[in-house]
Amino acid sequence: MPSLNYTISSITKILEAKALFVADDCEIKHLLIDSRKLSSPDNSLFFAIKGERNDGHKFIHDLYQKGIKNFVISDDVIGLDELENCTVLKVNDTLEALQKLVEYHRSQFTIPVVGITGSNGKTIVKEWLFQLLREDKNIVRSPKSYNSQVGVPLSVWEMKPENELAIFEAGLSQPDEMKHLQKIIHPTIGIFTNIGQAHSENFKNIEQKVAEKLLLFEQSESLIYCKDYAVIQEQVFANSAFANMQLFTWSRKLKADLQIGRVTKTEAETDIQGIYNNDFI
Repeated sequence: MPSLNYTISSITKILEAKALFVADDCEIKHLLIDSRKLSSPDNSLFFAIKGERNDGHKFIHDLYQKGIKNFVISDDVIGLDELENCTVLKVNDTLEALQKLVEYHRSQFTIPVVGITGSNGKTIVKEWLFQLLREDKNIVRSPKSYNSQVGVPLSVWEMKPENELAIFEAGLSQPDEMKHLQKIIHPTIGIFTNIGQAHSENFKNIEQKVAEKLLLFEQSESLIYCKDYAVIQEQVFANSAFANMQLFTWSRKLKADLQIGRVTKTEAETDIQGIYNNDFI
Protein backbone atom coordinates (compact mmCIF):
# COMPACT_ATOMS: atom_id res chain seq x y z
CA MET A 1 0.00 0.00 0.00
CA PRO A 2 1.54 3.35 -1.05
CA SER A 3 1.75 6.16 1.46
CA LEU A 4 -1.59 7.88 1.99
CA ASN A 5 -0.10 10.99 3.56
CA TYR A 6 -1.22 13.90 1.42
CA THR A 7 0.60 17.20 1.64
CA ILE A 8 -0.14 20.50 -0.08
CA SER A 9 2.66 19.83 -2.57
CA SER A 10 1.42 16.34 -3.46
CA ILE A 11 -2.18 17.55 -3.80
CA THR A 12 -1.04 20.42 -6.02
CA LYS A 13 0.62 17.86 -8.28
CA ILE A 14 -2.40 15.53 -8.36
CA LEU A 15 -4.77 18.38 -9.21
CA GLU A 16 -2.34 20.08 -11.60
CA ALA A 17 -3.33 23.24 -9.74
CA LYS A 18 -1.77 26.68 -9.80
CA ALA A 19 -0.36 27.56 -6.39
CA LEU A 20 -1.22 31.21 -5.80
CA PHE A 21 0.05 31.19 -2.22
CA VAL A 22 1.81 28.46 -0.25
CA ALA A 23 2.40 29.08 3.44
CA ASP A 24 3.19 25.60 4.68
CA ASP A 25 3.49 22.18 3.09
CA CYS A 26 1.26 20.70 5.78
CA GLU A 27 -0.41 17.31 5.77
CA ILE A 28 -4.06 17.28 4.71
CA LYS A 29 -6.35 14.80 6.45
CA HIS A 30 -9.78 16.35 5.99
CA LEU A 31 -11.63 17.67 2.94
CA LEU A 32 -14.13 20.42 3.63
CA ILE A 33 -16.95 21.81 1.48
CA ASP A 34 -19.27 23.15 4.17
CA SER A 35 -18.20 26.02 6.40
CA ARG A 36 -20.51 24.70 9.14
CA LYS A 37 -18.76 21.33 9.41
CA LEU A 38 -15.36 22.27 10.75
CA SER A 39 -13.51 19.90 13.09
CA SER A 40 -9.74 20.07 12.48
CA PRO A 41 -8.77 23.36 10.81
CA ASP A 42 -5.01 22.78 10.77
CA ASN A 43 -5.27 19.69 8.55
CA SER A 44 -8.30 20.65 6.46
CA LEU A 45 -8.48 21.67 2.82
CA PHE A 46 -11.54 23.71 1.80
CA PHE A 47 -12.90 23.35 -1.73
CA ALA A 48 -14.89 26.45 -2.69
CA ILE A 49 -17.60 24.67 -4.66
CA LYS A 50 -20.21 26.66 -6.55
CA GLY A 51 -23.72 25.22 -6.34
CA GLU A 52 -27.18 26.31 -7.36
CA ARG A 53 -27.83 27.99 -4.00
CA ASN A 54 -24.41 28.80 -2.59
CA ASP A 55 -20.89 29.65 -3.65
CA GLY A 56 -18.10 28.45 -1.40
CA HIS A 57 -15.92 31.39 -2.40
CA LYS A 58 -18.16 33.63 -0.28
CA PHE A 59 -17.13 31.83 2.91
CA ILE A 60 -13.35 31.88 2.56
CA HIS A 61 -12.82 34.90 4.81
CA ASP A 62 -15.13 33.46 7.48
CA LEU A 63 -13.32 30.13 7.38
CA TYR A 64 -9.97 31.87 7.65
CA GLN A 65 -11.16 33.50 10.87
CA LYS A 66 -12.09 30.03 12.15
CA GLY A 67 -8.57 28.71 11.51
CA ILE A 68 -8.73 27.27 7.98
CA LYS A 69 -5.59 28.18 6.06
CA ASN A 70 -5.79 25.89 3.00
CA PHE A 71 -8.14 26.59 0.10
CA VAL A 72 -8.91 25.39 -3.43
CA ILE A 73 -10.63 28.03 -5.56
CA SER A 74 -11.70 28.54 -9.15
CA ASP A 75 -12.73 32.23 -9.02
CA ASP A 76 -10.87 35.32 -7.88
CA VAL A 77 -11.59 36.29 -4.28
CA ILE A 78 -11.34 39.93 -3.17
CA GLY A 79 -8.85 40.46 -0.37
CA LEU A 80 -7.27 37.03 -0.70
CA ASP A 81 -3.75 38.49 -0.70
CA GLU A 82 -4.43 40.00 2.72
CA LEU A 83 -4.81 36.60 4.41
CA GLU A 84 -1.54 35.76 6.17
CA ASN A 85 0.02 32.28 6.28
CA CYS A 86 -2.56 31.06 3.81
CA THR A 87 -2.28 28.45 1.05
CA VAL A 88 -4.44 28.89 -2.04
CA LEU A 89 -4.58 26.52 -5.01
CA LYS A 90 -6.45 27.59 -8.13
CA VAL A 91 -8.15 25.16 -10.52
CA ASN A 92 -10.65 25.45 -13.37
CA ASP A 93 -13.45 23.70 -11.49
CA THR A 94 -13.43 23.01 -7.75
CA LEU A 95 -15.95 20.15 -7.90
CA GLU A 96 -13.90 18.41 -10.58
CA ALA A 97 -10.78 18.98 -8.46
CA LEU A 98 -12.41 17.40 -5.41
CA GLN A 99 -13.47 14.40 -7.46
CA LYS A 100 -10.06 14.09 -9.10
CA LEU A 101 -8.23 14.06 -5.76
CA VAL A 102 -10.51 11.36 -4.33
CA GLU A 103 -10.35 9.35 -7.55
CA TYR A 104 -6.59 9.22 -7.06
CA HIS A 105 -7.07 8.23 -3.42
CA ARG A 106 -9.41 5.39 -4.41
CA SER A 107 -6.84 4.10 -6.92
CA GLN A 108 -4.44 3.33 -4.06
CA PHE A 109 -6.67 0.54 -2.73
CA THR A 110 -7.20 -3.04 -3.93
CA ILE A 111 -9.82 -4.10 -1.35
CA PRO A 112 -13.32 -5.17 -2.44
CA VAL A 113 -15.59 -2.17 -2.92
CA VAL A 114 -19.37 -2.52 -3.04
CA GLY A 115 -21.23 0.15 -5.03
CA ILE A 116 -24.98 0.50 -4.52
CA THR A 117 -27.44 2.43 -6.65
CA GLY A 118 -31.18 2.39 -7.30
CA SER A 119 -34.20 4.61 -6.87
CA ASN A 120 -34.81 3.50 -3.28
CA GLY A 121 -33.20 1.42 -0.57
CA LYS A 122 -29.55 2.36 -1.09
CA THR A 123 -28.92 3.44 2.48
CA ILE A 124 -30.92 0.55 3.96
CA VAL A 125 -28.98 -2.05 1.94
CA LYS A 126 -25.67 -0.37 2.81
CA GLU A 127 -26.44 -0.39 6.54
CA TRP A 128 -27.78 -3.95 6.38
CA LEU A 129 -24.56 -5.19 4.77
CA PHE A 130 -22.50 -3.30 7.33
CA GLN A 131 -24.38 -4.91 10.22
CA LEU A 132 -23.99 -8.37 8.69
CA LEU A 133 -20.27 -8.08 7.97
CA ARG A 134 -18.90 -5.75 10.63
CA GLU A 135 -17.74 -8.56 12.94
CA ASP A 136 -15.65 -10.16 10.19
CA LYS A 137 -14.37 -7.15 8.26
CA ASN A 138 -13.01 -3.69 8.97
CA ILE A 139 -15.49 -1.71 6.88
CA VAL A 140 -15.64 1.87 5.64
CA ARG A 141 -19.02 3.04 4.35
CA SER A 142 -20.88 6.14 3.22
CA PRO A 143 -22.02 8.19 6.20
CA LYS A 144 -25.79 8.68 6.29
CA SER A 145 -26.98 8.93 2.67
CA TYR A 146 -23.91 10.59 1.15
CA ASN A 147 -24.47 9.62 -2.49
CA SER A 148 -24.25 12.87 -4.48
CA GLN A 149 -21.50 14.44 -6.59
CA VAL A 150 -19.95 15.86 -3.41
CA GLY A 151 -21.19 13.24 -0.94
CA VAL A 152 -19.49 10.36 -2.73
CA PRO A 153 -16.01 11.97 -2.75
CA LEU A 154 -16.29 12.80 0.94
CA SER A 155 -17.26 9.17 1.62
CA VAL A 156 -14.49 7.57 -0.43
CA TRP A 157 -11.88 9.91 1.08
CA GLU A 158 -12.48 8.07 4.38
CA MET A 159 -10.85 4.87 3.03
CA LYS A 160 -7.91 3.94 5.26
CA PRO A 161 -5.15 1.29 5.02
CA GLU A 162 -6.77 -0.76 7.78
CA ASN A 163 -10.05 -1.14 5.88
CA GLU A 164 -10.80 -4.57 4.40
CA LEU A 165 -14.08 -3.71 2.67
CA ALA A 166 -15.79 -0.55 1.45
CA ILE A 167 -19.50 0.04 0.87
CA PHE A 168 -20.60 3.21 -0.93
CA GLU A 169 -23.90 4.35 -2.36
CA ALA A 170 -24.35 6.48 -5.45
CA GLY A 171 -27.34 8.48 -6.65
CA LEU A 172 -28.00 10.75 -9.58
CA SER A 173 -30.54 13.37 -10.53
CA GLN A 174 -29.58 14.05 -14.14
CA PRO A 175 -27.65 12.50 -17.06
CA ASP A 176 -23.83 12.41 -17.12
CA GLU A 177 -23.44 12.34 -13.33
CA MET A 178 -22.81 8.63 -12.81
CA LYS A 179 -19.71 8.51 -15.01
CA HIS A 180 -17.98 10.77 -12.49
CA LEU A 181 -19.08 8.69 -9.51
CA GLN A 182 -17.95 5.48 -11.22
CA LYS A 183 -14.38 6.78 -11.39
CA ILE A 184 -14.46 7.70 -7.70
CA ILE A 185 -16.10 4.56 -6.28
CA HIS A 186 -14.82 2.13 -8.93
CA PRO A 187 -16.84 -0.71 -7.40
CA THR A 188 -15.73 -4.30 -7.73
CA ILE A 189 -19.18 -5.53 -6.67
CA GLY A 190 -22.37 -3.79 -7.83
CA ILE A 191 -25.85 -3.81 -6.33
CA PHE A 192 -28.81 -2.31 -8.24
CA THR A 193 -31.63 -2.19 -5.69
CA ASN A 194 -34.60 -1.20 -7.88
CA ILE A 195 -35.87 1.43 -10.29
CA GLY A 196 -38.72 3.88 -9.79
CA GLN A 197 -39.82 7.44 -10.56
CA ALA A 198 -37.65 9.29 -8.03
CA HIS A 199 -35.56 12.05 -9.73
CA SER A 200 -36.94 11.13 -13.16
CA GLU A 201 -37.75 14.66 -14.32
CA ASN A 202 -34.38 15.14 -16.03
CA PHE A 203 -34.45 11.89 -18.01
CA LYS A 204 -36.18 11.21 -21.33
CA ASN A 205 -37.53 7.87 -20.14
CA ILE A 206 -36.95 5.09 -17.63
CA GLU A 207 -34.60 3.30 -20.05
CA GLN A 208 -32.22 6.26 -20.10
CA LYS A 209 -32.31 6.47 -16.33
CA VAL A 210 -31.45 2.78 -15.90
CA ALA A 211 -28.67 3.00 -18.50
CA GLU A 212 -27.16 5.95 -16.63
CA LYS A 213 -27.26 4.10 -13.31
CA LEU A 214 -25.66 1.01 -14.85
CA LEU A 215 -22.62 3.10 -15.79
CA LEU A 216 -21.55 2.71 -12.17
CA PHE A 217 -20.96 -1.01 -12.72
CA GLU A 218 -19.43 -1.24 -16.18
CA GLN A 219 -15.97 -2.06 -14.78
CA SER A 220 -17.15 -4.17 -11.84
CA GLU A 221 -16.44 -7.86 -11.42
CA SER A 222 -20.00 -8.78 -10.48
CA LEU A 223 -23.49 -7.30 -10.39
CA ILE A 224 -26.49 -8.15 -8.21
CA TYR A 225 -29.98 -7.06 -9.25
CA CYS A 226 -33.67 -7.99 -9.19
CA LYS A 227 -35.07 -9.54 -12.37
CA ASP A 228 -38.57 -8.36 -11.48
CA TYR A 229 -37.63 -4.95 -12.90
CA ALA A 230 -37.75 -5.85 -16.59
CA VAL A 231 -36.12 -2.60 -17.68
CA ILE A 232 -33.01 -3.38 -15.60
CA GLN A 233 -32.81 -6.87 -17.07
CA GLU A 234 -33.18 -5.50 -20.60
CA GLN A 235 -30.55 -2.81 -20.15
CA VAL A 236 -28.05 -5.24 -18.61
CA PHE A 237 -28.32 -7.57 -21.60
CA ALA A 238 -28.22 -4.67 -24.05
CA ASN A 239 -24.90 -3.43 -22.67
CA SER A 240 -21.85 -5.38 -23.87
CA ALA A 241 -19.93 -4.35 -20.73
CA PHE A 242 -21.97 -6.94 -18.80
CA ALA A 243 -21.58 -9.76 -21.31
CA ASN A 244 -18.80 -11.54 -19.39
CA MET A 245 -19.56 -10.19 -15.93
CA GLN A 246 -20.65 -12.43 -13.08
CA LEU A 247 -24.36 -11.71 -12.60
CA PHE A 248 -26.42 -12.71 -9.60
CA THR A 249 -30.17 -12.22 -9.79
CA TRP A 250 -33.06 -12.55 -7.39
CA SER A 251 -36.79 -12.52 -8.00
CA ARG A 252 -40.19 -13.04 -6.45
CA LYS A 253 -41.80 -13.75 -9.82
CA LEU A 254 -39.23 -15.16 -12.26
CA LYS A 255 -36.62 -17.89 -12.33
CA ALA A 256 -33.46 -16.43 -10.78
CA ASP A 257 -30.34 -17.38 -8.85
CA LEU A 258 -32.22 -16.63 -5.65
CA GLN A 259 -35.93 -17.29 -5.79
CA ILE A 260 -37.88 -15.48 -3.07
CA GLY A 261 -40.90 -17.40 -1.82
CA ARG A 262 -43.10 -16.80 1.17
CA VAL A 263 -42.57 -13.61 3.19
CA THR A 264 -44.04 -13.66 6.69
CA LYS A 265 -44.11 -10.46 8.73
CA THR A 266 -44.66 -10.18 12.46
CA GLU A 267 -44.41 -7.22 14.79
CA ALA A 268 -40.80 -8.04 15.69
CA GLU A 269 -39.34 -9.60 12.54
CA THR A 270 -39.78 -10.64 8.93
CA ASP A 271 -39.21 -14.23 7.83
CA ILE A 272 -38.22 -14.65 4.17
CA GLN A 273 -38.21 -18.03 2.47
CA GLY A 274 -35.80 -18.36 -0.44
CA ILE A 275 -34.52 -21.06 -2.78
CA TYR A 276 -30.87 -21.04 -3.82
CA ASN A 277 -29.22 -23.91 -5.71
CA ASN A 278 -32.42 -25.91 -5.21
CA ASP A 279 -32.12 -25.60 -1.42
CA PHE A 280 -34.47 -23.72 0.88
CA ILE A 281 -32.83 -20.95 2.89
